[in-house]
Amino acid sequence: PPRSTLFPYTTLFRSYVAKATKAAVEFESFFISHMLHQMRESTRTIAPDDSPTKDKVNQDMTDMVDDMLARNMAHQRAFGVADAILRQILPAPLNKTS
Repeated sequence: PPRSTLFPYTTLFRSYVAKATKAAVEFESFFISHMLHQMRESTRTIAPDDSPTKDKVNQDMTDMVDDMLARNMAHQRAFGVADAILRQILPAPLNKTS
């Protein structure tokens, strides 16, 4: 087929890949953030009562830092969760993770 008839499909596929990649990275960010929050919560549970980790202000700040760290790690695809998701949902020619 002429290139002009393929153009809408190419644009559609690029849009799909961009949306799928964004969703996969956001899920990886959520996954890492949840893991970090669980780790912090465990640390708070076993910490003594006078520990700085039990201070509400410190908790709020470490939660914010954990969220930022999770986003940064997800954008670097540090855990490979986004790549694994994309391998499952994108056809092989569109999949740039392998």
